[in-house]
Amino acid sequence: MKRILLLLILAICNSGILQAQVIYEEFASERLGANRKLKIQLPRSYSSEEEKVYPIVLALDGNYLFEPVAGNVDYYSYWEDMPEAIVVGIMQGGDQRYDDCYYDDTEFFPAETGAAFFEFIGMELIPFLDDNYRTAKFVIAVGHDFTANYINYYLFKEPPLFQGYISLSPDLAPLMDERLAERLPSIEDKIFYYLATGTDDVKDLMEISVDLNERLKAIDSPNLQYYFDNFEGATHYSLVGRAIPRALEQIFQVYRPISKKEYKEVLLKLPGSPYDYLIEKYATIKELFGLENDIRVKDFIAVATAAEKTEKWEALGQIAKLARSQYPDTVLGDYYLARYYEEMGEPKKAMRTYQGAYDKEEVDFITIDMMLDKADKIKEDFGW
Repeated sequence: MKRILLLLILAICNSGILQAQVIYEEFASERLGANRKLKIQLPRSYSSEEEKVYPIVLALDGNYLFEPVAGNVDYYSYWEDMPEAIVVGIMQGGDQRYDDCYYDDTEFFPAETGAAFFEFIGMELIPFLDDNYRTAKFVIAVGHDFTANYINYYLFKEPPLFQGYISLSPDLAPLMDERLAERLPSIEDKIFYYLATGTDDVKDLMEISVDLNERLKAIDSPNLQYYFDNFEGATHYSLVGRAIPRALEQIFQVYRPISKKEYKEVLLKLPGSPYDYLIEKYATIKELFGLENDIRVKDFIAVATAAEKTEKWEALGQIAKLARSQYPDTVLGDYYLARYYEEMGEPKKAMRTYQGAYDKEEVDFITIDMMLDKADKIKEDFGW
């Protein structure tokens, strides 16, 4: 008996390890003329959802940034506050990070070992990940001090290699602040840029970030989503733990399920259709992150409830039909379609729709008993 229990415990533990498994790769780089170690964390659903694609979060300074990045990505994606993502850490031990981030002292762009590392990421690593893993066309780069400066160089490609930039207390190259302020407004693709420092950061680096923020926050571009934090009491190293979750929250705001605040402050005050709002939200997710997700049940309920509260019955009918097509085995679409028929003065259709869902799966507050009770109430009211 003890042996069976032990085997069960081991099986459970092994299944958990598989979910959180990190792959170690030894990448043979022609550009670097050497092997480079990588850590790759695959999402929990990677082996079970074989058609699904995932954004990439690329952590430079993988020796110490990989774990906080990977942990936060796993946590936030578990609660659907961001999509599941493939996290890749590039190991840069010892003096390697300084060689990788090297720039010349005249133009202040990557040179020699820095140029080789630039080509390694853009011409070898990203294509390798795209060829060997199911990647979406959305990549976020994360860097700290020297590497935070370095990721900026990819903004000067056309188009930029990354769509998201998490810059933690950057040690900027000369002219980089001016160049960023000139370059960012001209980029035609959507760019997410997050900058962070702390009040107890290295003094020079804190001042660099504060000055850079003054330049970047003045940029008026529909394609730039810019965010800045100066964490009270945070040091050069502790700010990393506070900035990474904050950056993920900001970048993936539109991805998150509709919140109570969004429901009250946006949906209930919406001049247009809640149905259009829902469609636009998921179209934006597809456009920004390359993801075609089914609409969440909670989001259907939020917009349908808003349509009821604001008496936008045509929108309710559209929401109901879409819910029926996406979740045909549940009561979700039937309930709101029946509500639509009630408000449109078609009680027989409403009654039959309520009754027709008797063998379907219940969802949230919508139970079979509730549906049948509503059908009986209509029948009683009309004497049928």
